[in-house]
Amino acid sequence: MAPPLLPKLTDMAEARHCRRSATLLATSFLSLALLIPLSPPPMAAAAQEMKSINAGPRVVPVRLRRPAFGPESLAFDHRGVGPYTGVSNGRVVRWSGGRRRPGWTEFAHNYKHKTVAECASKKKLAEPESACGRPLGLQFHRKTGDMYIADAYLGLMRVGRRGGLAKVVATEAAGVPFNFLNGVDVDQETGDVYFTDSSTAYQRSDYLLVVLSGDATGRLMRYDPRTGNVTVLSSGLAFPNGVAVSADRTHLVVAETSSCRLLRHWLRGPAAGKTEVLADLPGYPTTSAPTEPAGAGTGVVVPAGSDRNGTVAAALRGFGGDVTVSEVVQRNGSLWIGSVETPYVGLYKFASLTHA
Repeated sequence: MAPPLLPKLTDMAEARHCRRSATLLATSFLSLALLIPLSPPPMAAAAQEMKSINAGPRVVPVRLRRPAFGPESLAFDHRGVGPYTGVSNGRVVRWSGGRRRPGWTEFAHNYKHKTVAECASKKKLAEPESACGRPLGLQFHRKTGDMYIADAYLGLMRVGRRGGLAKVVATEAAGVPFNFLNGVDVDQETGDVYFTDSSTAYQRSDYLLVVLSGDATGRLMRYDPRTGNVTVLSSGLAFPNGVAVSADRTHLVVAETSSCRLLRHWLRGPAAGKTEVLADLPGYPTTSAPTEPAGAGTGVVVPAGSDRNGTVAAALRGFGGDVTVSEVVQRNGSLWIGSVETPYVGLYKFASLTHA
């Protein structure tokens, strides 16, 4: 998922309404964690006054191995090991927090790391990033242990539970090649994979033009692992980014970055196939992520995110300078915070949050 962007706006008044802010981006992600397991009204406004919590001093940086940076998306496997994250050199790495030798190790790589000299494991960062691929969204199917990876340049990929070479499983839909794959989530019951193509006109390297040009060629899609077929569920979207399957599996929540809003696409029920606005946000959402399954996590997320009506109640701030948040994942009483701009994953303890 690309960094949060400059607004697609014609005057400063609109810019102030939908402003670029790491604080508000964090708000978007945390409120979404509550929105998914519940059933909020079709339209949940997020522009009211919010409680502000200075989280920055309490975030512990879990640093990546140089020269990798930009841990955009985070995932944990069926055993709770992780997080796993995709980084700037085209690889997916895994965190091991053991007492003896904590650190990051390579979990998966793509075919270019075997066939392109500049992408070999001993090499440093390749320019441009498209040379070696750029994994953005990633998620596990817990029953099989397979990880699905949305690589911005190479397509939808899959790697088994033991890691290694990630294989490309899809590169186009309805005859149109993928151009900027971004977010991904998996229906844990069916194994269906839902993912986004942020633009059919611009690649990730030109992400700013997606917004500045008013581009709305993004797509929401489904990959069926049983047949290998890809179906376009919704098109004409303005920078669709992260995607998440709701807890009851009736709908998807999609972060539409350029429009500063969350969309809901119905999978089942009388509105199946319909896409509607779920929430307007005061910042640029990039990732959609539910909380961990146990207890839905709503009691913990409420103080840092939204109330039971899905409206934003509080914002985390203080991540430093222009650093933006790309994903927040709740796990074992902590928030793991990803950013496409940092050389580390942030770790934030809920005890710090509740006493802020």
